[in-house]
Amino acid sequence: MSARRAPRRLATRRRATVLATGAAVAALTLSACGAGGTSGGSSDTKFIQGKGGVDTVAKGDRKHAPELAGKTLDGGKLDLADYKGKIVVLNVWGSWCTPCRAEAPNLVKVAKDTEADGVRFVGINTRDPDPANAIQFEKEFKVDYPSLYDPIGKLMLRFPKGSLNPQAIPTTIVLDRQGRIAARALTPLSEESLREMLKPLIEEK
Repeated sequence: MSARRAPRRLATRRRATVLATGAAVAALTLSACGAGGTSGGSSDTKFIQGKGGVDTVAKGDRKHAPELAGKTLDGGKLDLADYKGKIVVLNVWGSWCTPCRAEAPNLVKVAKDTEADGVRFVGINTRDPDPANAIQFEKEFKVDYPSLYDPIGKLMLRFPKGSLNPQAIPTTIVLDRQGRIAARALTPLSEESLREMLKPLIEEK
């Protein structure tokens, strides 16, 4: 009797382990589309780990963002230099990314609410071989701010080491009015987290 039950118990345990592993993988997939989304400090970029997955950089330790220019999803041209004097929210996203879809309404709402405060939103669309999918995403979520089209991640590689993980999608980086990297989130953002991320920069003198 006991000899017969042993294989059954072993099989049951294996099934339980597989189910638990599957649940864990599913949870990770919902929280981020790419690997390596761990938040934390960096010796190169001076990030200070904060709550809600938002890291910040002290005013005196901030580094300038790289030059970013190129074609947008709608076929236009965009140069980040044209946003001089504005707070810029750079959101890296893909139409294939489930968490990107979850946070899109939050980005759209906060973008409209903070425009009068001198905040501008710019997307960086990546890993979308066909821009039509990304354009449909923007229509679905009524995204009215521009997105640079970066299908193979060239623009992402321009950022200072440790500031942006190309494997962590979505990622949001906020630049202060001097064009310096001031905050980041390597995770999807709620409306509340995004507002808290921007508030000190809006109030900054």
